[in-house]
Amino acid sequence: MENQVQLNAKRVELLDKFREAVPQFMAAEAEVIEIAYKEGALSSKVKCLIALTAALKVGCTNCILAQTEKALDECATKDEILETLQVLIAIGGYNRNCRVIEGNKVSG
Repeated sequence: MENQVQLNAKRVELLDKFREAVPQFMAAEAEVIEIAYKEGALSSKVKCLIALTAALKVGCTNCILAQTEKALDECATKDEILETLQVLIAIGGYNRNCRVIEGNKVSG
């Protein structure tokens, strides 16, 4: 079984291929994402942590990987990510919510 780092590398590779196949669509999606995550009443980092909880809740592996990476890119700390997981577990249980720490920068 692939670890999280390998899965994320594969996700990025496939996303790049899709971007090459449909550049206009992906450019439009990038604009929507940029607007959604820009600083506002909530910081970009907080928005990334919210998105991470949503990804974990729906169980989308690619989404979990992408949102974890995005949160780390926005300088979310290990403690912030772990607290985010605690809130999610408090409202939704353990099921797959701890997956974000497997083989990721959060676990070290």
